[in-house]
Amino acid sequence: MLAAQGVPYELVERDADCTLLVEAASAAAAREELARYALERRRAQARSRVLRQSFVPFAGAGIAAGIYAAVLLLTAYCAGIRAFGADWLERGALDARRASEWWRALTALTLHLDQAHLLGNLLFGAGIGVLAGRAFGPGIAWLSILAAGACANYADMLISPSTHRAVGASTAVFAALGLLVGFAWRHGLALRDRVQYAYGPLFAGVCLLALLGAGDEHVDVLGHALGFAAGTAFGWVYSRLGVPRSRSAAVQAAAGAAALALLAVAWLLALRR
Repeated sequence: MLAAQGVPYELVERDADCTLLVEAASAAAAREELARYALERRRAQARSRVLRQSFVPFAGAGIAAGIYAAVLLLTAYCAGIRAFGADWLERGALDARRASEWWRALTALTLHLDQAHLLGNLLFGAGIGVLAGRAFGPGIAWLSILAAGACANYADMLISPSTHRAVGASTAVFAALGLLVGFAWRHGLALRDRVQYAYGPLFAGVCLLALLGAGDEHVDVLGHALGFAAGTAFGWVYSRLGVPRSRSAAVQAAAGAAALALLAVAWLLALRR
C-alpha cells in the first residue's frame, strides 16, 4: 500500500515480529496512509457483516411456493367449472376499459388461458418465489410480489389501449425476479468496489426479462416489463431500509395471510356482480 503511494519503506522481520521503517520525512505521510487503510478495512468488514446478515436464508420458502401453486391450481379449477355460475375469465381478467375495477389487477394474476400457460407460471414462479422467500422470508416475499404485480397490472390497465385484455401470473413472476434484482443491485452499489458488483444483478435481470418476457404477439410484454420494474423498485427500497429487519415467524405468517386475504377480497368483489 505504501509502495503504491510512493512512500519508501523497509520491512524488518525478527522472529515472529515485523517492523515497518520509513524515513523521518515520510513518517507523517506513512501514518496517514496506514490510518486510511485501517479505516477502509473496518468499513469493508462492516459492509461484509451487513451483507452476510441480509442473506441469511429464511425458512419456509418451499411451503409458501406450494401455497402459491395451490392458489393458481384452485383458481384454474374454479374457472374451468365456472364455479358460482360465473365466467371467471370475464370477471377477473385485466381489462383496460374497466380500470375503475381495481381488483382486476389482483385477480388477473391468478388466471390463465390454458394448461401450458399455467404450467409455465407454476414452475418459473415457484422457483423464483423460493429464492425470494429465502431472501425476505416467505410471507413478506409473497406479499411484496403480489403488491408489485398488482401495481404493474393497474399501471398496465391505465396506459394500454382500450382493447387490451390480459391474464396470467407472469407479471407477478417478473415482479419476483425484479425484487431480487433490486435488492442485489442496491447491495452491489453499496460495496463500491467493482462495477460488476453494482450492475451485474441488473444486467442479468434485464437479460432474463428479454429472454423470457418477450414471447410472441399474445404475450403482455408491457405487463412483464412493468412487473419487473415494480419489483426492482420494491427490492431497492427494501435494501435501503434494511428489510427484513425481523426474522419473527409471526411477522412472516401475518404478511402471508395478508396476501391471501387481498386475493380473497379481490375475488369476492369480482364475483359479487
